[in-house]
Amino acid sequence: MTSQDTAKAGAKTAGGTPTPDQIRRAPKVLLHDHLDGGLRPGTVVDLARAAGYGNLPETEPDRLGAWFREAADSGSLERYLETFSHTVGVMQTRDALVRVAAECVEDLAEDGVVYAEVRYAPEQHLEDGLGLEEVVEAVNEGFREGERRARENGRRIRVGALLTAMRHAARSLEIAELANRYRDLGVVGFDIAGAEAGHPPTRHLDAFEYLKRENNHFTIHAGEAFGLPSIWQALQWCGADRLGHGVRIIDDIQVHEDGTVKLGRLASYVRDKRIPLELCPSSNLQTGAADSYAEHPVGLLRRLLFRVTVNTDNRLMSHTSMSREFEHLVDAFGYTLDDMQWFSVNAMKSAFIPFDERLAMINDVIKPGYAELKSEWLFQQTSSTSGSSQE
Repeated sequence: MTSQDTAKAGAKTAGGTPTPDQIRRAPKVLLHDHLDGGLRPGTVVDLARAAGYGNLPETEPDRLGAWFREAADSGSLERYLETFSHTVGVMQTRDALVRVAAECVEDLAEDGVVYAEVRYAPEQHLEDGLGLEEVVEAVNEGFREGERRARENGRRIRVGALLTAMRHAARSLEIAELANRYRDLGVVGFDIAGAEAGHPPTRHLDAFEYLKRENNHFTIHAGEAFGLPSIWQALQWCGADRLGHGVRIIDDIQVHEDGTVKLGRLASYVRDKRIPLELCPSSNLQTGAADSYAEHPVGLLRRLLFRVTVNTDNRLMSHTSMSREFEHLVDAFGYTLDDMQWFSVNAMKSAFIPFDERLAMINDVIKPGYAELKSEWLFQQTSSTSGSSQE
């Protein structure tokens, strides 16, 4: 029996294998989601028309959505990056940013997400004359509007913003200062993103040192396409609170033929210090970090009890959602409602809001939500067993 078979065989004693509907209704926490990677195809078409943006490869929403997925799956970095040129291209006005942010929150809430940190790079939205502060205020307005609409539809969600600086540019300190100015106004932290190779995080030490002096939080895209040196620099030189992706930590873990595992110094440090890994399975498959969901490092990292979280990265490009990510993992590893709760609590523990607020979300929202689903599952199992006995 394989490890996957063993995990699936134990599902009924570990909270139950969730159905797609239960996965959608489960309270989920999202830490790694890009605002410009999660637009609705119809919104891209509408905003392009309003802005006179004529570069879209398709102007019918369904065909455009398919084009985004195909380009992201093509294996061509050039085509993958082109997808963002179109989403960012239509996000250059205040109204566009408010709409995209509000719809982002609505979509996440509809998918059962109760807490999310959504990131974007303010410096990429200045082409039509907006200033950095105007960009932040527009996105924050959209997030609050999305939360309001979600409440009207009977769903509760809280969303914080992560301000991202592009690692190939030279505005990281400026964006870090911006994040600090808005830290009590909807911005919960800072991030750097962009190509890792050739753009080490140590080039932005002044931004990270500033944030540490200000007791502020930051995550760093590291260990996605590039390997262990990127992770090591992000942690030991820059002091990152979390690792954006971090999937390449698997390169510092040896699995022997007899099944025993040996962690290298860096992997041991990451696990021992409980450094959160913002894993994005579907996105990782597109970038070549794994060949399939069943072979994704999340399986081993979860078994070794790293601080693993599950995320979407770019919902439009990966044609995904938090529910879809968990559906893939349930199918690949036999994960149960207990496993989903473990991932969700991990993520909530790792969020950039105050401790008491994290604890309240865990105790008052996440754990009760999973307890209800597990009770539902148990009742269904009991009813099924009772029916079989009567027959």
